[in-house]
Amino acid sequence: MAQINFGGTLEEVVTREEFPMEKALDVLKDETIAIIGYGVQGPAQALNLRDNGFNVIVGQRKGSKTWDKAVSHGWVPGETLFEIEEAVRQGTVIEYLLSDAGQITLWPTIKPHLTAGKTLYFSHGFGITFKEKTGIVPPADIDVVLAAPKGSGTSVRRLFQQGKGINSSYAVFQNATGKAEERAIALGIGVGSGYLFKTDFKKEVYSDLTGERGTLMGAIAGIFEAQYEVLRSKGHSPSEAFNETVEELTQSLMPLVAENGMDWMYANCSTTAQRGALDWKKKFKAATLPVFKELYDSVESGAEAQRTIDKCSQPDYREKLGEELKELRESELWQAGAAVRQLRPEKATVEASMLD
Repeated sequence: MAQINFGGTLEEVVTREEFPMEKALDVLKDETIAIIGYGVQGPAQALNLRDNGFNVIVGQRKGSKTWDKAVSHGWVPGETLFEIEEAVRQGTVIEYLLSDAGQITLWPTIKPHLTAGKTLYFSHGFGITFKEKTGIVPPADIDVVLAAPKGSGTSVRRLFQQGKGINSSYAVFQNATGKAEERAIALGIGVGSGYLFKTDFKKEVYSDLTGERGTLMGAIAGIFEAQYEVLRSKGHSPSEAFNETVEELTQSLMPLVAENGMDWMYANCSTTAQRGALDWKKKFKAATLPVFKELYDSVESGAEAQRTIDKCSQPDYREKLGEELKELRESELWQAGAAVRQLRPEKATVEASMLD
């Protein structure tokens, strides 16, 4: 492992230079990797593994939309595409990539086929960390590992097709064979990780739930709405309010941050922008720090997990979710965004064909 200095703290990470694809293929040469779940992460990880030369099969309910989706991606019924129970029976590495609620529902079907020496793989620590709530308690004679790409399945596949990689964490919860860590890293490399950093299941899910509800999705969406509403209330047009709230951030400033850091982005903006940003940053931190502390406490206590389980297990959850997303999509803010995207010289839309 390579030691990297992260802000003054040395961490060990695994790179593709020290753990090349050839080594990953050798570690897993006798394994059949069964992908269970073909929704968000499943397609990207399955296709990346297949393209990298691993022995992969997919398990789905025959006749479902995801079965048809798998067929459209080249998985062949009876050869590389099977009913879920048959795929788990055949697989020696089970990638359990259903939603958290789906994992809970299907666990009684999966568990009997997790025979001695197999590997159970997750890309999220939820089911294991909150096992008292989920009921997901693996047999003692199997390996239980995690490789968690730090991005959506769409990003995992797109970056792979671009010849790049996505950062991922990895962890071992149970090492029955003595080979669990090596298998976890090999799987992480196989699904398209650029580098992997070590964690544990609890830390992965705590940071993940905090990030999703915080700066990755919840907080940023709330901040967008707040600024947009203030600008509109002061007479600014939808186009102007959207451009100053979202478009400039996502299209101009965040790429600069990604390239060389926040200070570099500041250095490439006007002195007026620099001064104001540095002054107001402290106020925004002071305002939001208590919210983030409250959020982490809610994650750590299990309250967020319980809320997720309760809501996502309701029979009409998808219908209600559709209504919430429709409300978001049809808000003036994001209708303005749709219009602005159409006006870009080169529209940066993510095509479905990226998963082909």
